[in-house]
Amino acid sequence: MKLPVILPAAPEIFLALCGMALMMLGVFTPEKRSFKTVSTFALAILVATLALVLFNPGGQGLAFNGLFIADGFGMYMKILVLLGSMVTLLMSERYLRREGMTRFEYPVLVVFATVGMMLMLSANDLIALYLGLELQSLSLYVLAAFQRDSLRSTEAGLKYFVLGALSSGMLLYGASLIYGYTGTTEFSLIARVVIGNAGALPVGLIIGVVFLITGLAFKVSAVPFHMWTPDVYEGAPTSVTAFFAVAPKIAAIGLFLRVMMVPFGGMLADWRQVIVVISILSMALGALAAINQTNIKRLMAYSSIGHVGYALIGLAAGGRAGVTAVLVYMTIYLFMNMGTFACILSMRRQGTMVEGIEDLAGLGKSNPKMALALLIFMFSMAGIPPLAGFFGKLYIFLAAIEANLVTLAIIGVVTSVVGAYYYLRIVKVMYFDDALEPFDRPIGKGVAAVVTVTSLITVLFFLVLSPVVSVADVAAATLLWK
Repeated sequence: MKLPVILPAAPEIFLALCGMALMMLGVFTPEKRSFKTVSTFALAILVATLALVLFNPGGQGLAFNGLFIADGFGMYMKILVLLGSMVTLLMSERYLRREGMTRFEYPVLVVFATVGMMLMLSANDLIALYLGLELQSLSLYVLAAFQRDSLRSTEAGLKYFVLGALSSGMLLYGASLIYGYTGTTEFSLIARVVIGNAGALPVGLIIGVVFLITGLAFKVSAVPFHMWTPDVYEGAPTSVTAFFAVAPKIAAIGLFLRVMMVPFGGMLADWRQVIVVISILSMALGALAAINQTNIKRLMAYSSIGHVGYALIGLAAGGRAGVTAVLVYMTIYLFMNMGTFACILSMRRQGTMVEGIEDLAGLGKSNPKMALALLIFMFSMAGIPPLAGFFGKLYIFLAAIEANLVTLAIIGVVTSVVGAYYYLRIVKVMYFDDALEPFDRPIGKGVAAVVTVTSLITVLFFLVLSPVVSVADVAAATLLWK
């Protein structure tokens, strides 16, 4: 294969080769230094990959006989994924050292999961979609069970693996039906068949799309395919949970957008009703099920389910406005969640991690800076203006209204108000409950930097709102102009 033909995939090729090199580096480096060395190189490699994404020598176009596509939409989402992966590595090191999990495989698995996510976002074919999805999933299964001496971590990895295999089977079955009724797995050719048979689509093709949606809904943990999320979030090591909550979620939402808007954009009326139902159920469960949670990681799991519901409103809206709204929402979601999990990683008392919401009691007095940061993130997730989360929901609801999905927008507003209760409960515990023993200090330079930067971005996001929306709009246009 000639070099110019594969150059659009240069970032993915570079990251995959570096991932293999990191494995060899870890094996041949003395055990005491292997984790630190591999982590440092992994972070540098992710930064270099980000630069390659921004300044791709191959430009935009197709590679590998149309299986891979590089476009503005993919570039936008890859930047978010790479930022999520980099921040995860940055704030994981101190936590892993304290928990006795400093094994070089951790950063290697993060790198390979990131390769899978980037391939997902550039998939232009059902086969490429599945390969990227499975590369990501296999790495995440191992990361979930990375704390080998913990029963909870092992259980989390096993649950994720079993349910992930089930969802992959559903996705593959849907893909086989789609291939059977269209005669192709390439997105652009599927789109031609769909448009050419508008109004008389085979029932088998519609069933295939439903199975495909089911498989993808599992990956974004949308209701009713969310059952793995709370257990895996609670059982996995906290740094891994932070990774799960951000990068894979953003990649899966990006894949969802590409799959539904490109090959099946002509079937919007057929699949919109399915997305609307999933969105409503996700928002409702995310708002109600988190109310009685006492573990903050489980609460964040239900919170992420609710956020997925809001993102799916943009997908149901369709069109350029809907895709733009989802891109803006996921950008804000990245910073809110990474900041929140950086605070959760700092919840350590007498050398032991604590995860109970009641453990935050009196944090406003014992650690006012951390309490202020967590207050900012909770208010933002609740959608309180002028914080970033408010603008994310605003654009989502505006896109729904523009698409005449007014009822869906109203349900989104109502569930957002209900969901605000458990975010504000955390603020109440921090500032009004009797103080407990303070958390251990210092929290680490990496975690402190993440908390500081993400909280500032969350507060000052309105200053860059217009440029972000403009860039997201251009990225959405590249997805739809095919």
